[in-house]
Amino acid sequence: MDGVLVDSEDYWHVAEREEILPRVIADDSPTPELDEVTGMYYGEIYDYLVEHYEVAVDKDEFMALYEETATSIYGERVELLDGAREFVDDLRDGGVPVALVSSSPRDWIEAVLDRFGLAFDLIAPAEEFDGPGKPEPGLYEEAIRDLGGSVDRAVAIEDSENGVLAAARSGAYTIAVRDDHNADTDLSAADQVVDRDDPEALFASVRQSTRTIRESASGSNGNSG
Repeated sequence: MDGVLVDSEDYWHVAEREEILPRVIADDSPTPELDEVTGMYYGEIYDYLVEHYEVAVDKDEFMALYEETATSIYGERVELLDGAREFVDDLRDGGVPVALVSSSPRDWIEAVLDRFGLAFDLIAPAEEFDGPGKPEPGLYEEAIRDLGGSVDRAVAIEDSENGVLAAARSGAYTIAVRDDHNADTDLSAADQVVDRDDPEALFASVRQSTRTIRESASGSNGNSG
């Protein structure tokens, strides 16, 4: 969702760099790079910081900081990627099941869906998954199974290093979205990288990938399609 459907990563990066991490990380500890934690479930971000850095707040305070920031970002500030609503609707109308696989909790996701009138066949938040979230592949693997699909016939769109790794490790064809906020992020695990400034190119890449997968599946079944 973040950085793919809506421009929330632009706001999250500023908030994490200027407000959240300075309050969370102890003064005598180095500060993590944002790419280390971007794309992770925020409950797991805290665990990661505790393991690798010295923190100055407990988990409850940390979670509250993220929740307060999320209310402002999703409720007031984010904008939808041009054409995203129509694109998702078009895929679903064409018989392509679409899941929203996100490290954001369900209430943040639903705030965005309600605000912009979006609908998906499946919502898969990391907080509801019984296992490690991104960059591990399990969240994607379970969502694909729940859609009734298989990883070799799935296409994933991501914009963070952790998200790209999760999708690619699952076996899904992975398209990464490049934007100003991730200009230096390692997206090399993706099968394809598309510029967010050109939404039509992104949509075309997804359509082409989906079409290729369907044609390949039809061919392997001995059907003409």
